[in-house]
Amino acid sequence: MTKRYSLLSLARQAISGHRGWMPAWRDATPRDRYDIVVIGGGGHGLATAYYLAKVFGEKSVAVLEKGWIGGGNAGRNTTIIRSNYLLPGNIPFYEHSLKLWEGLEQDLNYNAMVSQRGIINLFHSDEQRDAHERRGNAMRLHGVDAELLDADAVRKMAPFLDFDNARFPIFGGLRQKRAGTARHDAVVWGFARGASARGVDIIQNCEVTGMVRDASGRVVALDTTRGRIGAGKVGMAVAGNSSRVAALADLRLPIESHVLQAFVSEGLKPVIPGVITFGAGHFYISQSDKGGLVFGGDLDGYKSYAQRGNLPIVEDVCEEAMALMPMIGRARLLRSWGGIMDMTMDGSPIMDRTPVPGLYLNGGWCYGGFKATPASGWCFAHLLSRDEPHPVAASYRLDRFATGRLIDEKGSGPQPNLQ
Repeated sequence: MTKRYSLLSLARQAISGHRGWMPAWRDATPRDRYDIVVIGGGGHGLATAYYLAKVFGEKSVAVLEKGWIGGGNAGRNTTIIRSNYLLPGNIPFYEHSLKLWEGLEQDLNYNAMVSQRGIINLFHSDEQRDAHERRGNAMRLHGVDAELLDADAVRKMAPFLDFDNARFPIFGGLRQKRAGTARHDAVVWGFARGASARGVDIIQNCEVTGMVRDASGRVVALDTTRGRIGAGKVGMAVAGNSSRVAALADLRLPIESHVLQAFVSEGLKPVIPGVITFGAGHFYISQSDKGGLVFGGDLDGYKSYAQRGNLPIVEDVCEEAMALMPMIGRARLLRSWGGIMDMTMDGSPIMDRTPVPGLYLNGGWCYGGFKATPASGWCFAHLLSRDEPHPVAASYRLDRFATGRLIDEKGSGPQPNLQ
């Protein structure tokens, strides 16, 4: 009976032009002042607001989004979640994030389509095998699952790969079974609904145009396209626009913004067992719930704020795809998109107080932004509420570029010198 009612309800919505759905969150009107204002309505900003309200008990929180929820990088990524990092500064953080992913749907009471199908990082030489074994050992020392596979084991899982490629023979791979994918827009909607239900004001079409500072230099308000909004603390979680927003407070960041392209093919029958990365280049691929092959590669070779890419990267990604799995040449490319990446000099993020009093930074996520979403929100909420870093994010200091305490993992993208 319930199923029949559900189907009838869906039919009525379709006939009515979907005008009967209730909003998932409140489209709030800005108040004069909030204790904490988070700039950026993407995954990190909404997760921060959600945990500020749910975990840290903050009652006066707003999220400002210059466009609409899900219209930025949150909808422009390849949906991979994993914690297969190498360095001590990164492993605890990303493992904390993966554990939050594992319980996220129950916590939000929202279907984020979390699918733990695993990831295999391929290697193509004895030297790469040693590097993967080192990474796997580092993961296991931190209690993270890791399994080193030989070529035969990989062949059983993905027989369509070109194992005998003369230039890039596949020697094996490092597997993390708990890794996988999640639906990016559903994650954003789930956090938005959860935050709104706990009293957070989500204010869309509200671009920050200036930062108001008092005589001591502290940020006390934001000028926006919807008026001035007072703030006790301001947290920036604006992905590829970190440098531009920070400049409103005369703050220069050790960040460059680049475009990262992603691609999806036509829908196909299930073929990719999980996530696979190419160790002889920068290429990664998975398959969506609709059957499209979702894949990407390296950054465009120039700094840009444009959410589109260029043809040389398209050619490069397609060449690597063909080297890894020639059968992909029979699939038709459906569409591509570009997200703006904040790239730090060591490839690891920044989550810290800034030199400007009252202003806090969450940025520089390089290749790790989507997979970091839950832990980024949790740890940034901890920083904003308690004014001290969370233990698993303590290495993400802004001043590490001055002190030399770098976390040189280059974002842990699937690059041949690391994976």
